[in-house]
Amino acid sequence: MNAPDTKRLRKQAFEANKLLKRLRRQVGQAIADYDMIRAGDRVMVCVSGGKDSYGLLDILLKLREHAPLDFEIVAVNLDQRHPGFPEHVLPEYLTALGVPFRVVVQDTYSVVKRVIPEGRTMCSLCSRLRRGVLYRVAKEIGATRIALGHHRDDILETFFLNLFFGGKLKAMPPKLSSDDGHHVVIRPLAYVRERDLEAHAAARGFPIVPCNLCGSQENLQRQQVKAMLREWEKRFPGRVETIFNALGHVTPSHLLDAALFDLRSIEATGVANADGDIAFDEPAFAESAADATDPPS
Repeated sequence: MNAPDTKRLRKQAFEANKLLKRLRRQVGQAIADYDMIRAGDRVMVCVSGGKDSYGLLDILLKLREHAPLDFEIVAVNLDQRHPGFPEHVLPEYLTALGVPFRVVVQDTYSVVKRVIPEGRTMCSLCSRLRRGVLYRVAKEIGATRIALGHHRDDILETFFLNLFFGGKLKAMPPKLSSDDGHHVVIRPLAYVRERDLEAHAAARGFPIVPCNLCGSQENLQRQQVKAMLREWEKRFPGRVETIFNALGHVTPSHLLDAALFDLRSIEATGVANADGDIAFDEPAFAESAADATDPPS
């Protein structure tokens, strides 16, 4: 190997290691911020074969090596019987990794294809069926946490989907109680950008298993929102980060939900209120030069 090749490989290894450290820091911070994992937990990591779930498992395993608390990890894959699904890939990978795992076979693919008309979005039904199976398996293996591979971009996209199409201010929480109330679901990748997971997957050489059922549907509203966010980030670097940070800095008194904040009972008190009628006077709300010249869409 000549000197330029050696230098290039050394640089790639350096960048990959720097990225891994950032991912570990971000995942560790999310776990700490939301008390996601405690000592003695058995964490069921849902591994689909995509870059996100591979990254989640990889980072959690590395965090566990240095974590001040002891917890178990069990990888679970749901084989939904997609045509052409390479059944050997995940078992071989997980066996080589030395992590306990379970592959669950449940033909949800046929159900979705039978119920959903051709050309319609399949995600909602597929997701409900998948959740039901995963909750059952979590109970069978005694999991105390169900870890999903949703990342920062997923959270933001869900926020805008609910805003644009559902009329709700609602995103994906980093931690929640499951639909049936029996499980705690966590999203340790909540602070991680999708492009970093893509780079990490490439660096680690994960054996990606493509999904040709839902994610490949180009007419999905989620794909439209994803494209919008990428365009914003391209034209106005930092805007997406600002929006994400806003999800953690909510002022209920300045929204319109009377069930969230008792707006009806507000009266003049004669006492100064720091959160009063100055919501739009802060310098942080001043338009940047780029935004000011942004033509209306």
